[in-house]
Amino acid sequence: MRIRSNPMPSRLVDILCFLIIGVFLPVVFMFEIVVVLPAFHEPGGFFHTFTFLMAMFLVFNIKGNMIACMMIDTSVNVKKVDPPSDQLNWRECGECQKLAPPRSWHCKTCKVCILKRDHHCIYTGCCIGLRNHRFFMGFIFYLFVGSVYALVYNSIYMWVIHGHIYSNWLTVLKLVCPMLHMVTGTFWSNMYLVFYSLNILALAYGVLLLAYHVPIVLRGGVSADRTKESKEKYDRGVYQNLRSVFGNRMHLAWMSPLIRSDLPDDGYHWNVPTNKQD
Repeated sequence: MRIRSNPMPSRLVDILCFLIIGVFLPVVFMFEIVVVLPAFHEPGGFFHTFTFLMAMFLVFNIKGNMIACMMIDTSVNVKKVDPPSDQLNWRECGECQKLAPPRSWHCKTCKVCILKRDHHCIYTGCCIGLRNHRFFMGFIFYLFVGSVYALVYNSIYMWVIHGHIYSNWLTVLKLVCPMLHMVTGTFWSNMYLVFYSLNILALAYGVLLLAYHVPIVLRGGVSADRTKESKEKYDRGVYQNLRSVFGNRMHLAWMSPLIRSDLPDDGYHWNVPTNKQD
């Protein structure tokens, strides 16, 4: 698997979005472990240890899948492949000035054609395509699970354990209008509300992305598909569609970005299915 020569984001918006996950996540994780978790479970006890390990597992998968998305080269330049003699479905890329395989599209930000291009992700600063689609789906899945897990603990911590501080209309107003943090409340109480607000935003982000991308993956398509014909053209049934994203070991691949799972397609040659397999 080829590594990108420059995996860091290049656009300002990509850099800022990358820093939200790259910096915010470790800071919030430390706050959850040091402040929130001891309020629920005795340090060193079974439930404290179990919750800590679960949190480590979730953070590892969020960060690991995110880094894998950024590092893996999924462009048409991964290897040199000559088009077939009939050049069926291959086309001339006006930007690259060379033939591009089916389902590949040029990204103006990455300045290259991407194999089975889905979209350009602002949080990883790179395009999501054939070879890193699995890691993007893992990233948003574990971001959703981690956000739910954290929100349960944070909600009980704020509204029940410290309800005498936060159970009032001013807290609700601060969550709706964050600018109020600058004029009222202590630094630490406001800091926790900021973390809580970001937790809600992360959950909303995960829900929206999963709701949008999961149906596309299940029908074997990509976000770049615009017409109904292109959306259904490569639909090989749910099982094969999942396999084309998560690889031959898809039953294990979701557990860790470190698990190898070879893809059944090379990204250059695509057979249009005639019969779907569910």
